[in-house]
Amino acid sequence: MSTSFELAASIRKDLGKGATRRLRKQEMVPAVIYGAGKDPVSITLGHNQLMHSTENEAFFSHILSIDVDGKKEKVIIKALQRHPAKSVLMHADFLRISMKEKLKVHVPIHFVGEDVAPGSKAGGVVTHDLVDIEVSCLPKDLPEFVEVDISALEIGESLHLSDIKLAKGLEIVALTHGDGHDPQVVAIQANRAVEEELEVDASEGAEGAEESEEESGE
Repeated sequence: MSTSFELAASIRKDLGKGATRRLRKQEMVPAVIYGAGKDPVSITLGHNQLMHSTENEAFFSHILSIDVDGKKEKVIIKALQRHPAKSVLMHADFLRISMKEKLKVHVPIHFVGEDVAPGSKAGGVVTHDLVDIEVSCLPKDLPEFVEVDISALEIGESLHLSDIKLAKGLEIVALTHGDGHDPQVVAIQANRAVEEELEVDASEGAEGAEESEEESGE
């Protein structure tokens, strides 16, 4: 993967709500690293550094490197708490990874072919039901995104999870749960506004024809 993310962090020894409030006033974000059979570690990161990283879509589907007081940890982000009203990050959870163990990560979907799809050219409306999917894979196989080609879709047609072709080593988690777990991903639907306009035009045309017939019969 061409994009890489490296974060600098420090061990957080002063815990508790009061300490957390002081950290946030200093523009620091409390966080925790856990998993891989090791004890959880409480850390702090610079707010601006973390905020800048989260502005990149790829941040949420990449293996990240966190330098914790000189010791590097390979992790993925599992949870990010934001302030409900302000552009402020409140807390982050990072999961350690093992290069030998599969992980489950939500990766974004990139739709291609929308501009050339027959359904789009015919005036249909493309609806995206999902914007990301959860995949299972080894860390080395983790994709930055999953591409879904809709260039062949006609009006009234759709694609489901089972229609997505993935690279070797990737598995869609939902499809491992059996029947009833194959939701629609994208569809091209008829443009109701256009249909209604055509119906109005047709109705007005029919009324005009009736009036002409009545006038000619008088």
